Amino acid sequence: MKIAVLFSGGKDSTYAAWFAKKQGHEISCLISITSKNKESFMFHTPGIEFTKKQAKLMEIPLIVQKTEGEKEIELEDLEKAIINAKKKFDIEGVVTGAVGSVYQASRIKKICDKLGLECINPLWQKDQIELLKDLIKDNFEIIISAVAAYPLDRTWVGRKIDKEFILEVEELQKKYKVNPAGEGGEFETLVVNCELFKKRLDVELVNVVGEGNSWKGNFKEK
Repeated sequence: MKIAVLFSGGKDSTYAAWFAKKQGHEISCLISITSKNKESFMFHTPGIEFTKKQAKLMEIPLIVQKTEGEKEIELEDLEKAIINAKKKFDIEGVVTGAVGSVYQASRIKKICDKLGLECINPLWQKDQIELLKDLIKDNFEIIISAVAAYPLDRTWVGRKIDKEFILEVEELQKKYKVNPAGEGGEFETLVVNCELFKKRLDVELVNVVGEGNSWKGNFKEK
């Protein structure tokens, strides 16, 4: 099936793209939504500027759609982007990286149903610790681009998701009810390497800005 992938450059959307390709789907294009609202209900914002470079590394066309990020209204911009993908690449389905967000999954499915497209959610309801372990097993290199929950602080920004990271978030899950894969918005991620990339995205952390338990990293290519 010819598909478009809703792509933020983070772990879930990139892993969903990898899964879809592994299942035999043809990734015709990626769709990235750049939101002016950093608190968007729908769209990942930290590191979104790297999606263009990531798309080049995957050698897959990228459709970029801007949105003001107003709740519900931003879905109209998502629909525009999917319509564009359907016209330009004749897609038959849309892949999402939704794991547990009913809000996101239901709204994307509604748009797909309206446009006669299949909505594919390869990671839906996957155990979050197992998801992190599988990402490592399948050779995904991922860094934390932002955090937004107690007890996470600025020292978490720029960290890699590795075995030590998983052990720590397991403890935070038990003690503070933190979603270990960041499903509650606790942290955001940037994929810097995986089997979909022709080469590694080489970035360095320039600085970390924020306060309290809300911190975002500014990264640049080396």
